[in-house]
Amino acid sequence: MSAPVVETHSLAKTYGLALVLRDLDLRLPSGAGAFVTGGNGAGKSTLLRILAGLEAPSGGRALVFGQDTRKLAARYRRRIGVMAHQSFLYPNLTARENLEFFAELYSLAEPRASADRWLSRIGLAEVADSRVRTFSRGMEQRLSAARAMIAEPALLLLDEPFASLDHDGAEIVAALIRGAIERGAAVIATAHGVPEIEGVEFAVYEISRGRLAEPAPKEEVRRGSRIRSLLGR
Repeated sequence: MSAPVVETHSLAKTYGLALVLRDLDLRLPSGAGAFVTGGNGAGKSTLLRILAGLEAPSGGRALVFGQDTRKLAARYRRRIGVMAHQSFLYPNLTARENLEFFAELYSLAEPRASADRWLSRIGLAEVADSRVRTFSRGMEQRLSAARAMIAEPALLLLDEPFASLDHDGAEIVAALIRGAIERGAAVIATAHGVPEIEGVEFAVYEISRGRLAEPAPKEEVRRGSRIRSLLGR
């Protein structure tokens, strides 16, 4: 079995007296995907922020690429792509300018070519020169996915990547996630219910009362079939 990209040991997080995560153990190797479900306030977004090194755990350990997330060096942070509720896009820049900017941050060889390639992949090539402030929420969500993936990171942390997307947009983002896994990236995505991504096998977890449930049985998570949510079980 390959070394884990993500590994947590008895991970815990508190805010004041509120215990959000407790004794959370998770292991994910390269080329694998996991959906983390749970209700509002369950701790899904908190888990992703900890794994991204944006927030420190209150107890236990979180390791990414074998490194403690409390002190991730820049070279490891550059291997992580994050898609959060906030798009991190610049509304007064065009779609192309946004992606060019992030391509330059990652020191990609041809920022403009990379931007144009990703705009085509997400179906926004025709509005490449439109300012993001004019976009619908779904268009902004697609562009945010491209921003997170433009440098082809080894780890993708996606917070509700299908939110606000219509059918076509959801298909586009699902294809991007599938492509990331096929090239060997590890992907952790949060969701209220688990969407269908054809051709990809995902582990499915649920955060309930701060704890992470065991993965769904393999017969419930089949390659090329609908992944059934653990919610309500």
